[in-house]
Amino acid sequence: MADLDTLALEFEEHRAHLHVVAYRILGSASDADDAVQDAWLRLSRSDISDVRNLRAWLTTVTGRVALNMLQARQSRREDDIGADVPERGGPEDEALLGDSVGAALQVLLDTLEPRERLAFVLHDLFAVPFDEVAPVVGTSGAAARQLASRARRRVRAAPSQPVAESLKARQDRQREVVAAFFAAAREARFDALLELLDPDVVMRADEAAARMGAAPETAGADAVARWLSGRARAAVLAEVAGEPGAVWAAGGRVRVAFGFTIGEDGRVTRIDLIGDPAVLAALDIDVAG
Repeated sequence: MADLDTLALEFEEHRAHLHVVAYRILGSASDADDAVQDAWLRLSRSDISDVRNLRAWLTTVTGRVALNMLQARQSRREDDIGADVPERGGPEDEALLGDSVGAALQVLLDTLEPRERLAFVLHDLFAVPFDEVAPVVGTSGAAARQLASRARRRVRAAPSQPVAESLKARQDRQREVVAAFFAAAREARFDALLELLDPDVVMRADEAAARMGAAPETAGADAVARWLSGRARAAVLAEVAGEPGAVWAAGGRVRVAFGFTIGEDGRVTRIDLIGDPAVLAALDIDVAG
């Protein structure tokens, strides 16, 4: 276990990011400060020797703390969320808060049910994989996808042009990445696949998908590209829980859905192979025409 001085230094590297996460959920700079401080206390008391990605761990913890705070204050609403804008700390904070949505997005987030809001913020704004979002919102990965999907639809439908345009642009970029990914996989263009994958990409298959021949977990761009290269010929592009993805169907029925997590640099950081019939039935899947 790391000593407190080392932990404190590592925590400070992520403070601005965690403040933005908490602010997006809570809509209050002072409450966000409290949530970040609570996250530090939890870190200082935890054994993180098995934690491979401290930033992701802290993002999840901060999200959980913020959700608890949000639920505790549900009986009251903020008088003016838009006026309580946090001071901008570093370059990352500036970029996130200045992404053409700012206060308009915060007002829209305040209209969402707490778990929808948290699932949307963690996954859509900060690219946390759904299996990490799931325990934070107290549900399954599939249900977390549905929560984020409902939130996404409500935000897109809201009368805020900057927010709608920002979300559309983000999804269009993701759709282009997924389409290029499957084109490269179908044509077995290994080098092109590598360019689209984050070096530390992880591909995970549920038990049902594993029974169809996928490994439960495949890590690293080279291993993932080799497994997928030439194996995706039968996959077709689809919207999976409102997100760009793909499916493999047989006998007129979807057998496997491909869920993607895409980082800020446009590379795929996570692929989920979902084959459980019950989970597939719970997902909104729209196969591209």
